[in-house]
Amino acid sequence: MSTRIPLPYSPIVLELFKNPRNFGPMEDASVVESAGSPACGDLIKLYLKIRRVNGEDIIEKATFESYGCAANIAAASILTEIITGKSLREVWSISWKDLSDKLGGLPPIKYHCSILAVGALKRAIRAYYRKIGEHPDWQPKELTIDEKQVLEEEEMINRYYSTFRAIAIKK
Repeated sequence: MSTRIPLPYSPIVLELFKNPRNFGPMEDASVVESAGSPACGDLIKLYLKIRRVNGEDIIEKATFESYGCAANIAAASILTEIITGKSLREVWSISWKDLSDKLGGLPPIKYHCSILAVGALKRAIRAYYRKIGEHPDWQPKELTIDEKQVLEEEEMINRYYSTFRAIAIKK
């Protein structure tokens, strides 16, 4: 019998976990980027199909693959719903808190799931502009706080699991 207490997920998180929207790889994606670590299982791969319309880069389609918990799947799913049909400039300002709020809130221990989803989005936007050899004036040259948070999350996960593996090997 498990002594674990179930996490208090919102009905939105549970619905998107059971029935994720826009799930799966995209063959004709303009750009594909990931955030997270397979070491802990929280990994989001984001696929974006981008089309330039009247000088604006618009997300025509967004899909994802997720290896992780309910919150991870729900965060990636809601992100794809929010960004589809919007310009890269517009979605650049989405924060992890925005995603958490749209999901009806996440338990604090699961905030990193929305941090990873936003991190994958910002990486994808940067990768897209590198790919086409442009740098829009609205995009900071330096990494934003959101992007730095993702790097910190990934480093922390890798450090934790490296230590864990080292202890397991010694036994």
